[in-house]
Amino acid sequence: MQTLATPVSQRFHEALAYASAMHATQSRKGVQVPYIAHLLTVAGIVLEAGADEEEAIAALLHDGPEDQGGLERLGDIRRRFGDRVAAIVDHCSDTFEVPKPSWAARKAAYVDRLGHADVSTLLVSVADKLHNAQSTLRDLAAAPEPAAVWARFSATREQTIANYRGLIAAYRRGAVDPRRLTLVAELERTVDAMETSF
Repeated sequence: MQTLATPVSQRFHEALAYASAMHATQSRKGVQVPYIAHLLTVAGIVLEAGADEEEAIAALLHDGPEDQGGLERLGDIRRRFGDRVAAIVDHCSDTFEVPKPSWAARKAAYVDRLGHADVSTLLVSVADKLHNAQSTLRDLAAAPEPAAVWARFSATREQTIANYRGLIAAYRRGAVDPRRLTLVAELERTVDAMETSF
């Protein structure tokens, strides 16, 4: 077994514990899978793509403010993990408004914002969307009735796929980062499979 030239530091382990505590009572939408599984997977995807430690920490924390405390939570993340991590988390969140705007409005605004996003935000974002799409595809393949899977979401199958297509286009137009290319291609293959198989 090789030893990492630059292993993750104590900050990463602190972020992992913080994320686990923050999302301890949550599960993935419509399934009995602890929410931390998603955060661990997104962090793993960005690390395997070549992320630095702060990008990996942001991947662990990317859903915190949106789901668990809004701007107050974002401020706590900034105090604990610094401005860069907080900025990535902020830019990966689609809204802090309560009540949330409509699904269509939030998703369109998020895709528009990606056009101005930095490479770190784009990397964490595409990893998040890739895992979401892979999870949906896996659930569709296992479901006796695929319509029940789509019924979990706030949007129709067609709206969801169109949103993914918009995201893919935004990731392709975004600031150049070779680390993102494979992830975008994998996301597109996953969305193609979602569209054609079920």
